[in-house]
Amino acid sequence: MIAVALLVIGVALLNVYASALVVLRAPLFSTRLYRPMVLNIGLSLAPAVVLAVTFGAMVVSAFLGSSLLLWSTLAVGALVWLLALPNSAYLITELNFSHRQEGERVPLWYDIVLTLSLALSGMFNTLLNVLLVQMLYVLVARPNKEDPLGGNDSWVIVAVVLVLVPFGMYLGRYLRFNSWDVTHPRAFAGKLVRHFRTRGTASEALGFCLTHTVLLTILYVVVVIPAVVLL
Repeated sequence: MIAVALLVIGVALLNVYASALVVLRAPLFSTRLYRPMVLNIGLSLAPAVVLAVTFGAMVVSAFLGSSLLLWSTLAVGALVWLLALPNSAYLITELNFSHRQEGERVPLWYDIVLTLSLALSGMFNTLLNVLLVQMLYVLVARPNKEDPLGGNDSWVIVAVVLVLVPFGMYLGRYLRFNSWDVTHPRAFAGKLVRHFRTRGTASEALGFCLTHTVLLTILYVVVVIPAVVLL
């Protein structure tokens, strides 16, 4: 658990550092605060909030002794969390430097560190969220087993999530979808169909999703799995 705790602390510090760079950029270089970055940071942290609320509701369900309520809470929480999770990894798209304006006195080196910190915080937020959900799943599914992460099912969940997150990122970047747009399924489906009818969009989406999935998978193997092994 120490390795996981250190990972949580490290990710939290990275988020604080990235946020500080964004906020201090305006007063340090006499420019305006780039509010979309602040919003994206908040959205990146939203999945963790969903997890915390879901875990609290699950504790209440367990205290009441209702298996149906427990699994219902887990299912609803997982769905909301999955819809919100691409917002975390979406911070990697800040690397396009779209926030830089002509005439600003912000040094390029500052914005390089700022955008890199944002991208890394988003990626690590995603990895940590997936790890916490994996642990939460095995805690519910196999609470009494000596090696709860030894089964294949939790790793299948991880693989599926790491495939779906880049697709959510693609929808946000190129179709400007938000997580809550699924509450309007007809409009959502119509826009999605129109987009993929355009020649070349399917292959572009595949390339986008494939490259980001590989990146997330490599990072999960390098960063998260060592922490899991030490559990």
